[in-house]
Amino acid sequence: MAYGSRENRAYLRRRKIKAVIPEKADYQANRLRKGRKGGRPISFDAQEYKRRNLIERCNQKLKSWRGIATRYDKLPAMFEGGIALVSTRIWLQSLCPG
Repeated sequence: MAYGSRENRAYLRRRKIKAVIPEKADYQANRLRKGRKGGRPISFDAQEYKRRNLIERCNQKLKSWRGIATRYDKLPAMFEGGIALVSTRIWLQSLCPG
């Protein structure tokens, strides 16, 4: 099942979650080729997508630390401490790049 497929969008709608997934060019071309039977264009909020992208990049920075990516610490308190440590490190690096 593709990331922006009808099934994924329907699942998000059932759970009352707003989809922030842009329509791929080939999906759009296929929809337009079908004419009226292709359905309505998918709503897309560029600002929400930018915010989502920011969160995804932050998650990738956290996962670059092996202890977070592999969930090596089994105790929740230790894992949360690791998240706090890495988050602080990322924040400090953003203040003083170099």
